[in-house]
Parts: sequence; structure tokens; C-alpha cells
Amino acid sequence: MRIDQITLHRICLQLKAPFATSYGQYTDRETILVELQDESGTIGWGECVAFATPWYTEETVETAWHMMERYLIPTLLHREIAHPEEVLPLLSFVKRHHMAKAGLEMAVWDLYAKRQGMPLASVIGGTRQEIETGVAVGLQASPEQLYRVIEEYLSDGYRRIKCKIKPGLDVDLVRGIRKQFPDLPLMADANSAYTLEDAEHLKRLDEYGLMMIEQPLAADDIIDHAELQKQLATPICLDESLVSSEDVRKALTLGSCQVVNVKIGRLGGLSEAIRVHDLCAARNVPIWCGGMLETGVGRAHNIALASLPGFTLPGDISASSRYWDRDIISPEVTVHDGKIKVSDQPGIGYEVDRDYLRHVTLEVQIYR
Repeated sequence: MRIDQITLHRICLQLKAPFATSYGQYTDRETILVELQDESGTIGWGECVAFATPWYTEETVETAWHMMERYLIPTLLHREIAHPEEVLPLLSFVKRHHMAKAGLEMAVWDLYAKRQGMPLASVIGGTRQEIETGVAVGLQASPEQLYRVIEEYLSDGYRRIKCKIKPGLDVDLVRGIRKQFPDLPLMADANSAYTLEDAEHLKRLDEYGLMMIEQPLAADDIIDHAELQKQLATPICLDESLVSSEDVRKALTLGSCQVVNVKIGRLGGLSEAIRVHDLCAARNVPIWCGGMLETGVGRAHNIALASLPGFTLPGDISASSRYWDRDIISPEVTVHDGKIKVSDQPGIGYEVDRDYLRHVTLEVQIYR
């Protein structure tokens, strides 16, 4: 296939409710949708999941746009590509900028699957017809408000709850949740809010039966996490620290974590995410698919990824209505009894609602 045209859509969607983490609070979501067209007119969609500010990684919407426009798109445009696995090696001359690369590579995967007339999940080796899903709950104004939010999601059928924690809002918060919901599958996400000096404090979480604590220490660390894991009974899950399959291999070798969060954008693309899946499956390490407040385009790619057999834990792949009054895809992603159906349609299995896309677009640029 030859990539004849690439279009970048910079959009902004309003969140239904503010989403608060240890880094701050967010009321809207800027993101970049990537649209590829080949010589036959077939369209593939991807999503660059960088945020407007560099709170999660160093990438932002603006830096990703620049890197795609200046370096990555010229490398792919008018190039013959036999398989999506060729994309990341072609882009490897650019260091890091994983989310920018992933947005383009995801679109190539969607395009490739459509050309094959197959669902993306089947093309990458997915075996599930539906996936179990959980939901991430941001910090709330009060414990009572937090309990109400959790109850609402449980009534919607979600199978697992992830709560955000930070210093000053951690042990008491988790204790309160556990008291209200004794049997709830629960995990805590710290988003790098602690240091190794907090080990004794974090050990207090062990008594509440958490599935895992996600990324308690620095985003670039695997050494101190290994030391912390020795002291905790609660499994550590790494997120920000793992930006390649090599990072995952090293972290598992050091004992830095017992669970791995897999995100396509953070890892630089679907091909690298599949490599992480294969590595963890070979070592019997539990993995789950993390979320990045994606639109339906990124969410559809996550659903396909989570259909792989090694994804044994519910991921952060919630319904479109979890975040948006209206998503930019049709049909929207829905959750039934805590599960999402894996599409059996070609590619990602969802169509972009172009009328609504135009309504929420801040900037669009076409490259031919």
C-alpha cells in the first residue's frame, strides 16, 4: 500500500465531568486524530494521545504536531508499505516522541486491516469476542462524592475500579472505599506522586487487598521501584516507567513490578504494544490495557489490543459515555455487563462522524 495523503485533525472535546489526578484537574481533552489515505482511497484512522500540557510525558499536542509535520509525515508520505510493522523502524531516526509515532502507526494498522477486509483484532492475533473493562475514577471533592461515583460505575457493570491517590489522599481514602465496598476489585494509581522515603507509609495500603498500586514512584525509575516492591505485599504495576519492550524486560528482570500497564501511545505504537504482550505472556506476567482519555478512535484501537489472549485483567477501556456527551465515532463504544464487544467489522470497526469532527476541530492540515 502507498500512503498518498495524511490529514491531521487537532480537536477538543469537553469532558462530562472534571478528571483530577495527582498532577492536576482537566475539564477538556485536546488530541490529534490522524487520517491516512492510500492509492485506492481507503482510509485509516489513528490517534496521537499526547495531552495539551506535558504532565504525563514530555510530549504535548503542539510538540507532537510539529514532529509529525516536520519529520514523521515526510518519511511516510508516498512510501510503499507492505506491513504496519515496517512503520516504527522507518521512524526510528527520531528519538522518543512515542505518541506522535503511535498516532501514525495506528492509522497504518487500521488501513492495513481494512485492505485485508478483516477486523484489526483478528489481524493482530486477538482471540476474544468481548473484553472485560474497568474504569478509572479521579479524585473527588469529598469521600461521599467518591462513593457515589463508584456506585454509579458498579451499577453500569464495570468489573474493576481504579482510584487516584496522592500524598494526603491515600490511606484514609482507600480505607474508606474498602469499608464501603468490601469485595470491590480495587487498584490505586499514584501517577509518580511518591518517593522511596514514603515506603513505610505506602506499606499501610497492604491491609486493604488492592489488586495493585500503579506507578507510585518517579516516571523514569525502575531501580527504586524494585526496592519498594521488596517491601510491599501489594503488587506494583508500572506505567510511565515503561516506554518500550526492553524497558519491560529490564523491569521484570529487576523485580520492579509484578503487573504491567500497556498503552499504545506510551510505547510508540501497536507493534511495540504487541511485543510487550508477547514478552509478558511468555513470563506469565499479568497485563492490562491502560487509557489516556482517548476519543473513540484511540479507544477502538485499545479494544483490538485487549482482545489478545495475554490481557488477563480488565483495562481502562470504558464506554464513550464515560467521558463524552458525544463521541466522534459511530456507533459509540458501549459497555454491557462489564464487557465491550470486539468489533467484527474491517479495521477498527467504527466510523468517524465527520459532521461532529468538523464541529470540534481546532485545526486541520492536509499533506499530499
